[in-house]
Amino acid sequence: MIKNPILPGFNPDPSILRIEDDYYIATSSFEWFPGIPVYHSQDLINWRLLDYALKTKEHLDLQSLPPSRGVWAPCLSYCKDEQLFYISYSVVYNRNRWHFEIDNFLITSKSITGPWSKPVYINSNGFDPSLFHDPDTGRKWIINQERDFRPGSETRRPIIIQEYDPKLQKLIGKPERLTYGATVRGFTEGAHIYKHNGYYYLTTAEGGTGYGHCVCILRSKNITGPYESCPGNPILTSCLTDVPMNPDKSFYLYELYNPEITIQKAGHGSLVETQNGEWYMAHLCGRPVMPKQCCILGRETAIQKMEWTEDGWLKTYGDSKYPLDEVEAPELPAHPFPEEPVRDDFDSGELNLHFNTPRNPIAADWADLQSKKGVLRLLGRESLCSNHAPSIIARRLTAFNANVTTKMQFNASHYMHVAGLTCYYEPFNYYYIAKTYSEETKTNVLCVYGMINRQLADYGDEVVIVADDADVWLRAEINTDRLQFFYSLDGASFTKLGNEFDMTTLSDEASKYGEFTGTFVGMFAQDSHMRETWAEFDYFEYEEK
Repeated sequence: MIKNPILPGFNPDPSILRIEDDYYIATSSFEWFPGIPVYHSQDLINWRLLDYALKTKEHLDLQSLPPSRGVWAPCLSYCKDEQLFYISYSVVYNRNRWHFEIDNFLITSKSITGPWSKPVYINSNGFDPSLFHDPDTGRKWIINQERDFRPGSETRRPIIIQEYDPKLQKLIGKPERLTYGATVRGFTEGAHIYKHNGYYYLTTAEGGTGYGHCVCILRSKNITGPYESCPGNPILTSCLTDVPMNPDKSFYLYELYNPEITIQKAGHGSLVETQNGEWYMAHLCGRPVMPKQCCILGRETAIQKMEWTEDGWLKTYGDSKYPLDEVEAPELPAHPFPEEPVRDDFDSGELNLHFNTPRNPIAADWADLQSKKGVLRLLGRESLCSNHAPSIIARRLTAFNANVTTKMQFNASHYMHVAGLTCYYEPFNYYYIAKTYSEETKTNVLCVYGMINRQLADYGDEVVIVADDADVWLRAEINTDRLQFFYSLDGASFTKLGNEFDMTTLSDEASKYGEFTGTFVGMFAQDSHMRETWAEFDYFEYEEK
C-alpha cells in the first residue's frame, strides 16, 4: 500500500512524470533556495529527494521578495522527440486581492538532474503555467490561469491556452480561453492537459488552496475547445460542498473541513500512467492539527489511484471522491531507498541536499564548510525578520513529532550578536533558542524568543549564563502542537529553557498576512552590528519520533 502523504512537509503543487521505469515529482519552493525540488521513485511508494532545478542566481533571483512569493507550481514534462525535459513555472513578485505581478518561465535539460538551461520568458498574465506536448501533432501549448484584476472578477479566473514555438522560444498566435471552471467554487487554476483515447482532457484546481480545494476534469476533441465538464465533477476533493469563493473571506474556509477524513485540502492534481496502464493522481493536501485546523507542515503531496469510466471520464478509484490515507499500490517491483542518516556531521564538505535557505543561494562567503573540517560556519548577517539576507540553513519539517539538535560554538560580544536553533515559518512567524550577549551580566547567555504575526512572543524570564567560548547543545522538541526548547553544556544532560510554545502559530492558517508555505527547522546566525561574527555548528540532527 502507498501511505499518504508521499511527500510530507512543505511540498505543494506536485507535477508528476514517468520516464520508462522512473517517476519524478516537482513541487513549488516559493522563496526558498534552491528552487523546485525534484523527487524520484520507481514504485510510487518510496520517494527520495533527487535534486533541484533552480540552483544559481542566474536561474533565480529572489532578493528581498516578501514571503510566499517566488516559485509557484512547476510543471514537469518530457518531449520524447527532442529527448528533452521541460519545466515551466511562475515567479510571483507580489500579490494582493486584485493584482499579481508574475513572470512565467521555461527551462530545459537533457537530464532530470541538469544542468538546466537559462530561463526562457513565456508570459505574465497569470500563474501556474503548464506545457503540453501534443503527441499527435508535435505542437506545444502553454496553459495557464489568467488573472483578472478588474474589481468584481477576482474569483473568475479563466484557463487560457496559447501555442509555444520551441525554435523561436516564444508564444505564437493569440491566447484562447478554455474554461472559467467546472464548479461554482471559482479560483480556477493549476490546469494541465492530457491526450487519451482521442480526447484532450483538461484538469483544473478549483476552490482555492484551502479546505474548499478540489480537482475537476473537462474534455474536448479539439485542444482549443469547446470543453465539456465531467458530470461527476469534482473528481477529487476533501469537501463535497460546492461553495462559491468569497474574496472578502479567508480562502481557507474552515467550515469546509471534513471530520471524516485525514487528508484535507485535496486539489491541484497531476496525472501519470504506469507501465502497466494504471492511472494515479499526485495532488496537494494538508493535515491540520486539531482542533485549531492548523497545518504546521504546510501543504504536502499525496497520491490517489484513478480509473476510467465506461463513458470515458476519469474518477477516483472506488466509490468515493475523498482522498485516502492508504492507496492501492501499482503492480511494480518494490524499490525502497536507503534510510537517510539522522545526523549530518558536516564531514563531507557539502551541505545535505535537504538544506535550504530563504531567497539567496547558499554561498561560502556566509555558509562556510571548508575553513574547519566537520564544521558549518555561519556568518552573522540580518535577523530572522529580514526579507533580504538572513543567515539561515534549514530543512523542511516533515513530521508532527521530531527532535532537532545541534552543537554550537559562538562568542557574542554585543546584544546584536545572536545565533542558535530555529523553528521558522517565515519572517513574521518563528521561534528560536539562541546564544547572545547580556549587557546586564556582561556575559554570554542563552535565551528563547518568538515572533507571532510580527509581534514578539512571551519568551519567559529564563536565561542561562555560559562561558563566552563554551560549546552549547541546543534542542527543539516538537510534539504536534507544542514546542519546547532545551539546552545542554555537556551534550548529555538537557534542561528545558523558556516557555512551551504553540506550534500551530507556524502555519498557513495562523498567519494573518495570507502566507502559505510550511515550517522549517535549522540553524541561524545574526550580527546586526557589524556583519562580521561567525557561529560554528558541529552537527545537525533531525530525528522523527
